[in-house]
Amino acid sequence: MIAPSPQNARLYLLFWMLLLAVKAACFGIDYPGRSETIPAGYFGLHIHHAANIAWPNVPFVGWRLWDAGVAWAQLEPERDKWDFSLLDRYVALANLHRVHIVLVLGLTPKWASSRPSERSAYQEGNAAQPHNLEDWKNYVEVVARRYKGKIEAYEIWNEPNTTATYTGTTGSILQLARIAYGVLKSVDPAIIVASPSANADTGVGWLKSFLSKGGCTYADVIAYHFYVTPYAPEEMVPLIGRVKSVLQAAQCNKPLWNTETGWTKPKQFGSTEEAAGYLMRSMLLNWMGGVDRFYWYAWDNHNWCTLELTDPNKNQPVVTASAYTTIEQWLTGATLRSCKSDSAGLWMCEISNGGSKSWIAWSTPGPALLSVSKNLHVTSVLNWQNQSSPAGVKIPVSVAPIRLVP
Repeated sequence: MIAPSPQNARLYLLFWMLLLAVKAACFGIDYPGRSETIPAGYFGLHIHHAANIAWPNVPFVGWRLWDAGVAWAQLEPERDKWDFSLLDRYVALANLHRVHIVLVLGLTPKWASSRPSERSAYQEGNAAQPHNLEDWKNYVEVVARRYKGKIEAYEIWNEPNTTATYTGTTGSILQLARIAYGVLKSVDPAIIVASPSANADTGVGWLKSFLSKGGCTYADVIAYHFYVTPYAPEEMVPLIGRVKSVLQAAQCNKPLWNTETGWTKPKQFGSTEEAAGYLMRSMLLNWMGGVDRFYWYAWDNHNWCTLELTDPNKNQPVVTASAYTTIEQWLTGATLRSCKSDSAGLWMCEISNGGSKSWIAWSTPGPALLSVSKNLHVTSVLNWQNQSSPAGVKIPVSVAPIRLVP
């Protein structure tokens, strides 16, 4: 048999990609579910000012500390002069509320930076790698020893594919990951080490390069930020697929965590229902795609996020926050059996819990009527605020998911 030329192989691949695209457009797509039960630990949150506001009234188990005033530059503003006062308070709050902390290691202090005058999204020098790797090693070890048994996981840097937060090479952050992994495991083998968290579609190539250099060796889990702003949550599905393909090609069989996702400009939300829908759909679709933990960004951010969960004046929960509670209650302890989407943008996912089935449905373009087979025996509908109403012959569905209950 004669092997096809590279050009013919590319044409063959393009043909099948086009065929799949046409099939999806005309007939929709069936997505497989997952056999694992969705744990409460899947749900995580960012809180920026936890020491000064009321504790969030939504159910979550994981707390990722980023933009919370406890990066390296804040903990060690001068060499060997440490300030753990704020992080100590966070750890005490986490213990009180029984949540697990993921602490992001990063943001080089100006005194330790290899480029101390370089601009970043934070302070000068923060995005550059340390000038002396011993300073990095000492930082990681001091923090790990102080919080041994109190901080569950550490993530090695935030969004290294973005020059606003990291300006070193892939090779230099690989060194940081290798050192941090060795130090953390020597302090406590039970510590979970997450990889540097690449960001959005542009991070796929960065992750591929990082793994090709051996990055998988220095991580227990792969962290990623599945941002798709300003697009809808459904755009995360192919992005997660590309990341999973990179992991498979690199033979990196590690769990995948989405350690940061939310929405920012230019996306603006026209209604509370739309915002609630984006939040709920993103959480369900990430689990469907193979993500094992999801950390929402953020509970109390008011200068970057356009999908806000609290009031910027009082930091009290807004109505949208109830969508977080609803989707957590629908999914925790359940098994996601399958999801289907049709050419009109109507989605329907089957979940089971304790032997009983129910369905979560939504319409990406907006209001529509859903005809439900009598064989499903649907008797009631729960809206995104978990309020129940009787099911009719045709059920109104829109951008915020509803749950169909027999």
